[in-house]
Amino acid sequence: MAKAFSAGRRGITGFLEPAERDLLRKLFADIITMLEPETPAHEDPLAALIGLDMDVAVPADPALLRLLPNAVKDDDDAALEFRQLTERSLRETKIGALRAAALGLESEKLVLDDEAAKLWAMALNDVRLVLAERLEIRDEEDAEKVHEVQDWGEADDVESYLSLVYNFVSWLQESLVQAMLSALQRTK
Repeated sequence: MAKAFSAGRRGITGFLEPAERDLLRKLFADIITMLEPETPAHEDPLAALIGLDMDVAVPADPALLRLLPNAVKDDDDAALEFRQLTERSLRETKIGALRAAALGLESEKLVLDDEAAKLWAMALNDVRLVLAERLEIRDEEDAEKVHEVQDWGEADDVESYLSLVYNFVSWLQESLVQAMLSALQRTK
């Protein structure tokens, strides 16, 4: 079983079993696949020069929409304009964090500096967002039902398995955030 992350002199450290590392690799790869645009970026030189992507659309997949939400809720035109200006960069940032976290999975013991810890926190958060959408977690009551699933031996359907994965990723992220806060306290 994974050991909680902790802050020490060498940075933030944690330990993951081979099966846990493999699971995280697959989860990170799945999210990267979701985030990679299905069509190539717009080839208009002016749009490319200013970083504007004219071909964006609101994602149909609710999990992808949770990763790339509309920043403007009450004005569709403003929401589209904001999406055109920011979505490519947001996708690239998220994919970069997921790839960086996946690279760290090569050894059982993780040693993260401040920047790597931030990337790991981002990657774990994106996995949690997608799992939360797949499990239809909308409020505290839904989250509590998912949290009640604790025994791997009792996972007999997709939802209970996803619940266990969600709980593992949540625990890992909470442990990492606590270690990051502890490291921050040490530097003060």
